[in-house]
Amino acid sequence: MRDEPVLIDIDDGVATITLNRPDKGNALSAAMMDALEGRIGETIADDSVRVIVLAANGRIFSAGHDLEEMLAHEHTDWQKAHFDRCSRLMLSIRNAPIPLIARVQGAAVAAGCQLVATCDLAYAAEGAKFGVNGINLGLFCSTPSVALSRAVHPKHALDLALTGRLILAPRAAEIGLINAALPADKLVEAVMDAARAIAGKQPNAIGLGKRLFYRQLEMGIAGAYGEAACAMANNMDFSATREKIEGFVRKS
Repeated sequence: MRDEPVLIDIDDGVATITLNRPDKGNALSAAMMDALEGRIGETIADDSVRVIVLAANGRIFSAGHDLEEMLAHEHTDWQKAHFDRCSRLMLSIRNAPIPLIARVQGAAVAAGCQLVATCDLAYAAEGAKFGVNGINLGLFCSTPSVALSRAVHPKHALDLALTGRLILAPRAAEIGLINAALPADKLVEAVMDAARAIAGKQPNAIGLGKRLFYRQLEMGIAGAYGEAACAMANNMDFSATREKIEGFVRKS
């Protein structure tokens, strides 16, 4: 099991999915992406899981795509299929009915940064570095920019994509790429605090809310309010929600 590219551990409603290619900087090879998407799918199917923590073994969270693997294939068709695979992985995170929290202990660059930007929440050790630095090798990080430009202001996203520079976790927190930069010895605790807080909430309300949150971001404000009103009305139909509200009202 320890030799698998992606590991999983479930404890009290929190699933920790761990990238496990530390000798390769947790590079996202085709096999790694397939394994990660599969693990996410398995976890979503487990009704006991309320939240997923995405972590990594080793010094680097993820160095991005496996460049050696990409160089081994000269045909554009293979490259397109490879990036389509990556896009499916990112969409599986976005479309998951439960939240994913990235726990970043080291560098997250290129598609590794894309992975962090795609997760619903993200926390990092203060020394962690972030960037979409493919341009340094002549390869503009187009697919990572899709996630990055939706997580931070476009000017911040373009600054990283055009210059290839890396930023430390405190700066990543300032621009909204991550939720917080923490001392390394506090990282796991902070992530678990957030995960347990989410795990303790009503899962069908969390799932409805996550879907609505991302859907309304792509809409105009009038349409967004319309969708949100329908979502809240549907949420009020949940029996567990009505019970909780009735209990709160009785106490007040």
